[in-house]
Amino acid sequence: ISLCGLSHGTMGGGELPGLLVNEIGGRHGILHSHLAFLKKHFYLITMKDFLESKEHMSKKVQAIYLWWHKPVIDRELLQSLPNLKVIANSGVGMDHLDLKLIASFGVKMANAPHAVSTSTADTGMALLLASARRLVEGCHIAISSGTEHCEADFLGVEVTGATLGIIGMGRIGYKIALRAKAFEMKILYHNRTRRKEQEEQAVGATYCEKIDNLLQQADFVMVVVSLTPQTRKLIGKREMELMKPTATLINISRGAVIDQEALVTALQTGTIRAAALDVTYPEPLPRLDHTLLKLKNIIITPHLGIKTDKATYMITEEAVENILAALNGVPMPSEVLPS
Repeated sequence: ISLCGLSHGTMGGGELPGLLVNEIGGRHGILHSHLAFLKKHFYLITMKDFLESKEHMSKKVQAIYLWWHKPVIDRELLQSLPNLKVIANSGVGMDHLDLKLIASFGVKMANAPHAVSTSTADTGMALLLASARRLVEGCHIAISSGTEHCEADFLGVEVTGATLGIIGMGRIGYKIALRAKAFEMKILYHNRTRRKEQEEQAVGATYCEKIDNLLQQADFVMVVVSLTPQTRKLIGKREMELMKPTATLINISRGAVIDQEALVTALQTGTIRAAALDVTYPEPLPRLDHTLLKLKNIIITPHLGIKTDKATYMITEEAVENILAALNGVPMPSEVLPS
């Protein structure tokens, strides 16, 4: 869909600031339901429009809104946008961006931590419950044409009273702890920094300074960290061997945080009971020959973490708030600085 000429407007007598987006709709496009809101504030330019008339468009672009990691931000694009002030990302993870490169062009960056935390925490709990009670396998049995009865020993594991180990107790991790408390779970957590005592007490969480202590005790291990060089393959062969053979590994962070080859072996050999992944590496996994797709003791969802109507709209609202702050020279609520 081409937007040239569709979103002219005025702000203080001038033209609205130009916002570059990948596309409208489609796989990597902003959602149609967000269009009216965005067009109140910006003159929208799609990558197609931009590439078709670069000379005319390059000076208009003052901001970029990334939806599902697109458009790709590289040196060539940054060099072609002399008036670019800010890039807003539609999520928390910034591992797809070269933050130092962007900052070297004097461009500010923002993510959307507030909008995504609730829906991602819900996804984490949904995966925990679905894996514990073998819901996906159970669904296949219930709808299979050959099913006459469900075997008496088709059993799941109890969630109430079980121990949940949360690796990464940021905003999302803490919301998972709140949900787990309602399920009467014992909660352990490992984080770079310890939470305040009253925050721990509010959810009944116990801090594990060493990740090994958490892995050895937890019935469910939920990974909720950002992908950084330090967290890449954070959970590998050694870590899975520390886990209980009855334990379940749940990942709602980034695929590369878990060593997938080691995970395949752990699931095949009974080193751990099961896994539930909302993220993989790559996404999606290769269709033909990836072993994870053939295992029964795993649930894989297609990165559904933030995909609710409310969360996605809140992400766009948060992005707009950050972009307008940057364009008006006031502090951005969710600015991300290169480390």
